[in-house]
Amino acid sequence: MTTNFAPEAPANCPLCPRLVAYREEVAVKEPDWFNGAVPSFGPEDAELLIIGLAPGVTGANRTGRPFTGDWAGDLLYATIDKFGFSTGTYDARPDDGLKLKRAMITNAVRCVPPQNKPVGAEINQCRPFLAARIAALPKLKAMICLGKISHDSTVRTLGLKLKDYPFGHGTHYDVEFEGRPLALISSYHCSRYNTNTRRLTPEMFEDVFAMAKKVTDSD
Repeated sequence: MTTNFAPEAPANCPLCPRLVAYREEVAVKEPDWFNGAVPSFGPEDAELLIIGLAPGVTGANRTGRPFTGDWAGDLLYATIDKFGFSTGTYDARPDDGLKLKRAMITNAVRCVPPQNKPVGAEINQCRPFLAARIAALPKLKAMICLGKISHDSTVRTLGLKLKDYPFGHGTHYDVEFEGRPLALISSYHCSRYNTNTRRLTPEMFEDVFAMAKKVTDSD
């Protein structure tokens, strides 16, 4: 998928009317929150791109940094640190001094959706930003998709068919984007529901990062 979009959506992105209305509704109640299209977090020389679903209303929509301030971020950032992709200490605040190294976090949908559920048209509308984000990472070797929506949107971004690349926890596909070889690795989302029900355990999540680490550490 080629695109003329920038890698990051403007904070006041107008493309999805329902999401704009929800952002504005939240902003009335919480004017000091970020309340915008959340930018990606991490360096432009990233070799690993972690792709989430969308900002949580009291997480990234509040703080302006992916997975920061919500339950999912606790497991994600702890695992990122364990595999050497960050420096500093995660403290659930955008000013905690945490920095990613060799890794970046983004979302398939950049604005918070009601009930954490973007509709198909919104996922499609935001996909050019994902394509541009992938294209703008010259050293990218691997992607970790968190959840089925992230996985499916990424597969479509790569111009591939979902039936040929089905979602599953721990799946690993060798793919290409604009002629570059990439590893497409997927995981159950690190949501409170999935971790509380043990559908996703820390060990299962670490197995996925171990797969990605093996790719990024290869020549």
